[in-house]
Amino acid sequence: MPETFLPELPQELWRAGKLELAHGVRQFLQVMRVASAALGQYLAEVESRGAKDLYGYGSTITWFADVAGLSFGEARSVVNQAIALNPTRALDGSEVAAFAPATAAVAAEGLVGHERIQQILDILRRIPADTSAEDRECAEKILATLARDAGPRQLAKAEQDLLGWLDPDGNEPKDPEPAEPRREVTLERRKDGFWKLNGLLDDELGARTAAALEAYATPRPVDEFGQADLRTKAERQGDAWAELLDLAIACPDQPGTSGYRTLVHVTIGLDELKSGLGTACLDFVGTMTARDARMAACDCLMLPVVMSAAGEPLDVGRLRRFVTPGQRRALNIRDRGCAFPGCHRRPKNCHAHHIDHWADGGPTDLRNLVLLCGFHHRLIHHGDWQVRMAADGLPEFIPPQYLDPLRRSRRNTLHRV
Repeated sequence: MPETFLPELPQELWRAGKLELAHGVRQFLQVMRVASAALGQYLAEVESRGAKDLYGYGSTITWFADVAGLSFGEARSVVNQAIALNPTRALDGSEVAAFAPATAAVAAEGLVGHERIQQILDILRRIPADTSAEDRECAEKILATLARDAGPRQLAKAEQDLLGWLDPDGNEPKDPEPAEPRREVTLERRKDGFWKLNGLLDDELGARTAAALEAYATPRPVDEFGQADLRTKAERQGDAWAELLDLAIACPDQPGTSGYRTLVHVTIGLDELKSGLGTACLDFVGTMTARDARMAACDCLMLPVVMSAAGEPLDVGRLRRFVTPGQRRALNIRDRGCAFPGCHRRPKNCHAHHIDHWADGGPTDLRNLVLLCGFHHRLIHHGDWQVRMAADGLPEFIPPQYLDPLRRSRRNTLHRV
């Protein structure tokens, strides 16, 4: 990246001549573009390491939107462009090459702005998939070189010429859509630990499913501190699916559970459970992080099997840690829903969180319990937010320093109106 110095403003700008004004604008414009390219490298690194592990957020986009005070759409454009221009790393640590390296080199010089870069990326994505790597690289270099001095119309004309050269016959006609099956659902576990859910539903079942998801996937309202729900529609529907499963599993008539939310066995070493470092075995076939196992131990979502260093089972689901029906009713009356500031979720959509973690010996009593929805439960475990019980017996939350340097305590006032 070229070394760029911030130009100095004259003390009396109104005295500056037209050439000095134009020169100043070009200098500051280059500084802004160079800084934007450097910002992209930081965002690509956050994406490589994982925003959830670093800051407790579900994605780099939601974290950056919160830090920068942007809308989700504004943050998505910046982050997606940063990922396209900079190399990242896969789950196994191997490097993933940048989508547009030649464009990134021009951007680092401060010669091309955000909109022209996005226009180049859109053109590159429209290049036919069967184009050779050599031809695609040549096309990108032409566009990146042209963008130094060209405007949007010149790039659009260059796109027509390039596509005419790369794909003179145009797109192949699409085959007709196959007939839709009535009902099909498949669930398979991927090698990276995620589960892939696919399905085809008939019109009637699809409408019922859409209605159920829509009821639980509505965006969280803007809270009292001005923070909006930055989840995408797909993320909101994923969280809605989890809530629907929780409600179904907690039903007394659910086969095999008798109303208990215990679903799977989690085998974990005692040291890993206390420190939150390492991994746990999920139902003897999969894995989960020790930090996620600590969060699961708050409520009856999973039955922990704690092992000693010698492999001896120390504890197979201490039933006394489970929140009793009476305690749950008391929590519902006290917190009236998710206690996190600005959250509107009702008690039935919440977990009982141990303020002093159960894995660390925290007791299962009302002074150590607080209701949290699934989103804020993860944020407390994986992020920098803290929760404590105030002197009046109500929970209060301490924000991370990058959101509030003074770390002033906050409460949820929505349920008290």
